[in-house]
Amino acid sequence: MPELTELVREFARARDWERFHTPKNLAMALAGEVGELLAELQWLTPEQSAAVMSDPELGPRVRAEIGDVTIYLVRLADVLGIDLVEAAADKLADSGRRYTVEAARGSAAKIAD
Repeated sequence: MPELTELVREFARARDWERFHTPKNLAMALAGEVGELLAELQWLTPEQSAAVMSDPELGPRVRAEIGDVTIYLVRLADVLGIDLVEAAADKLADSGRRYTVEAARGSAAKIAD
């Protein structure tokens, strides 16, 4: 992850885009890219969406959109000084406490805080 963060940071720096990369702008760009990813999957059946990467036309588009989402998320975390791996691990630990195996196994129900 540090290598990717540095690549994205250098990409922005070389283009003098740092001044545009405010947390608000990056979050909005991230949301836009997630929307583009959703658009690629929108009308697929569950089975089609599970097999999307084997589609020679759609698979590369989904991969590219996931790349865009990743880039904006990495850049947003970098600008905010958040370690993505640490944040995800912390959130997973918190979710593990809220959604114990015994209480959540086989259920998609949301557990109230």
